[in-house]
Amino acid sequence: MEIILKQDVEKLGFKDDIVNVKPGYARNFLIPQKLAILASVSEKKIHSENLKQRAHKESKVLEAAQKIAKSLAGTTFKIGAKVGENGKIFGSVNTIQLADALEAAGHTIDRKRIHIKNEPIKEIGVYQADVTLHKELVQTINFEVVGE
Repeated sequence: MEIILKQDVEKLGFKDDIVNVKPGYARNFLIPQKLAILASVSEKKIHSENLKQRAHKESKVLEAAQKIAKSLAGTTFKIGAKVGENGKIFGSVNTIQLADALEAAGHTIDRKRIHIKNEPIKEIGVYQADVTLHKELVQTINFEVVGE
């Protein structure tokens, strides 16, 4: 019996896969638990159309992320911090300050999508961070911590 999975099912398949299972497993477990639906001709057409539309949307989102990555690529962002006598920062620089610096430059990026390399940053200098713009696209940016 052919079914279309609506959720990931362990040892069977992933969401939107069309798989063959025994009729009892489909009727008694997968369909009542809303993990799958019967793969009729009309459901297969709807399924293929949904996959086509999802792929089109994904390509647009990926193109937008690539444009943002190009604009971030050659830029060094400056983050100001209060500095002591030996170049040590009071506290540390984290993703919140970096997200604010990116927003000041015109790029709205959630701080949870930013990962600073060699964290914590407690001295002035030039550092790098990875920004996840899309599940397939991670851009490395440079930023400089300067004293105020």
